[in-house]
Order: sequence, then C-alpha cells, then structure tokens
Amino acid sequence: MEVKFHLPGLRRNYPLNVMFLGMLKGHQEFFREGVKIASCFGEFPTSLWNGGRNSRADQCSPDYINGVIRSLNQWGIPVRFTYTNMLLDETDLQDPYCNLCLKAAHNGMNGVILVSPLLEAYVRENYPGMKITSSTCKQIKGAEGVNAELAKGYDLVVLDYNMNNQFEELEKITDKGRCEILINAACEPNCARRGAHYRHISENQKNIVKNMSLPPEQQVELKPWECKFCAGAQQNVHTIKDFCTYVSPEDIWEKYVPMGFNNFKIEGRTDDFFVVLEAYCHYMIKPEYQGQVRLLLLRNLQEAKIVQVAQPSQMR
Repeated sequence: MEVKFHLPGLRRNYPLNVMFLGMLKGHQEFFREGVKIASCFGEFPTSLWNGGRNSRADQCSPDYINGVIRSLNQWGIPVRFTYTNMLLDETDLQDPYCNLCLKAAHNGMNGVILVSPLLEAYVRENYPGMKITSSTCKQIKGAEGVNAELAKGYDLVVLDYNMNNQFEELEKITDKGRCEILINAACEPNCARRGAHYRHISENQKNIVKNMSLPPEQQVELKPWECKFCAGAQQNVHTIKDFCTYVSPEDIWEKYVPMGFNNFKIEGRTDDFFVVLEAYCHYMIKPEYQGQVRLLLLRNLQEAKIVQVAQPSQMR
C-alpha cells in the first residue's frame, strides 16, 4: 500500500522538505504505514504564472532552480509547478522566467498544475514531457464534473475541498487513483468568495511581477483582500478540525485509501515552518513519535540557520 503525499514549497519550504525526505529514508519506523512523498509543488518566486497564493520575493537564479529540481529528482521526487494564474493572455505565455523554469524541469519526470486553457495548450505544445494536473482552483462540483475532467487525460485532478467527506459522491468517481484530496484546507467550508479570491490573487500576481521592473512611484497598488481565514499561521491542522472539509489521518487510512484514493495534498506553501511542520507530523508521523520528530526537525532547522532561536537573557 502506498499513501502518497504532495508537499508544498520549492523555495520557502525546500530545506524542511529535504530534511523530511531524509528522515523518511533513514527512519521509516517514525512514519505511518505506506507513506510516500509523491511530489513537491509550488513555484520559484516570483512567477507571473503563479496562482492560488501570491508570492512577492526576488526571482531565483537559474543555478538555484536547476539545483532544486536536480536534487528533488535525485530523491525520486517530481517537481510540480503551481501555475494556476487564471488571467493570463497570449503575451504572458512568453514570460522568460516561467519558461526558464519549465525548460529546467522538462525531463519527463516533473509536472505543472494548471487552470488556464490557454496556458495548458501552450505547455502541451512546447513542453510535452510535463505531466499536467488539473487544479482545485477550477472548483469542479460533484462526481459527474470530476469524471468529465478525468476523461481529458490529466495525470491528476485535484478535487474541490468541498467534496471532502461527501463519501456518497466520492464513491461515484470512476478513477479514484488519479484524484488528489486537499486534506487541510484553511478556507471555511463552502466559501462563497473562494472563486473571487482566486481571481484576486491572479490579478495581484500579474501586478507584483509588473512592479518588479518599475520604480516605486510608478508601481501599481495591490488590491487588499480581507478574510479571517486568510490569516496565515492563525489557521493550522488543529484549528480546522471542526470544519466539515477537514480530513483526519484516521480518515485517510480507514476511509479514503480503502475506497481507492491514495493522493493527498498538504497546502501551506506560504505558511511558516512551524505550521507546515505541524501538518507533516500530524498526517505522516505515528502519534507516538510526533513529539520526537518535531523536536528533531526544529533542531535541524536551527542548526542549518533556517530558523533562529534567541537565547534567553540571564536572570539577575
């Protein structure tokens, strides 16, 4: 049995992901039955085609991009670019940075998560070796819509989080092995603003990239988005347990896997290390080892100077 997890982050969470991969290889006794890391997803900031979450860091060097892809692929882990900006036009397809990233990953092992039909056609024509995933951003409703999407030949289809725990509907999906379940969605269930939020992120991402080449006085002001569920570290696997869309570790092994689902997405590519690490431990580590693994990973992150812990001042 393989229980496949897709982990967030190609830059921000990359050190944590590599440490976790090393732990899985060296200490399988820590892990729940059948755990496998199936991919690392995200983008190399700052990408015009990025969607789902905004990024606004400097762009990565070609050496860094090639190094991360090569490193993960040597571990046997595919890279999947989250290129889910839904507001792209023809001119955006020629973006040099995003094309550089695709060229670096175009070796038959890696993939891209897509929403835009325009970008999908471009990737299929110019990067035929890239595996294509249909994004949860499409918000496909119901088993009938999912089955129609699966018929289009996608490598994977990421289900809308509102289908989680709708087991009668999930049972109607014809190819459960090509579906990916978003297990820790931070959004409130049935959020009426989710689609508008995806479009808002897409618009801001285009302006973020545009602003990178403009002096401060000419930069486009980004549009704000207010939502109590978009508060970063405020939401984590412990605060969402009462959501009807939450998927527990027990549900994965006792319900989803026996049904035929074995791909599970952990979101968090813009969350801090502590929130992401907690999700990893919660879902993939046996309960009796979670404290030990959490402490070990935090110490390794500190030793690698990824996180800094200030020494307490001496009492007088």
